[in-house]
Amino acid sequence: MIDLIIFLSLLAVGYAAGSWAEKRHYRSIANRENATINLPAVTLKSVEIPEHKIRSARLVWGSAVISVDYFKRILAGLRNIFGGKVKSYESLLDRARREALLRMKEMAGDSTVIVNVRIETSAIGKQSKRKNIGCLEAMAYGTALTVEE
Repeated sequence: MIDLIIFLSLLAVGYAAGSWAEKRHYRSIANRENATINLPAVTLKSVEIPEHKIRSARLVWGSAVISVDYFKRILAGLRNIFGGKVKSYESLLDRARREALLRMKEMAGDSTVIVNVRIETSAIGKQSKRKNIGCLEAMAYGTALTVEE
């Protein structure tokens, strides 16, 4: 009986700590997005900027790896049995993509615009027998342009 109480207590502490960390990360992302809102990142290959006004162009990228916790893995396993949207993995993808875009913008520094932005995602650490995802990586890259005014 005592083992069950210890297990449930650790489970509750783990859930609370994971929820707190995820909420803290979302707050950090929101604050950093507000700080970089003036640097547009667009998927267009070219923008209507005359070539003679482009002072510099360089490749910028950002990468983020987010780990899957046991609670999300359990919820995803249940969804695989019953079907439907896997909301626990959707939040992982959302956090990883947004973090990768922010890191790309941070690398761009004082650029005017980032064009031809692409986002790649991949699963890292798949276990061969159980096919569980260990981590999720998102990488954002594009071309940072600095334009003369």
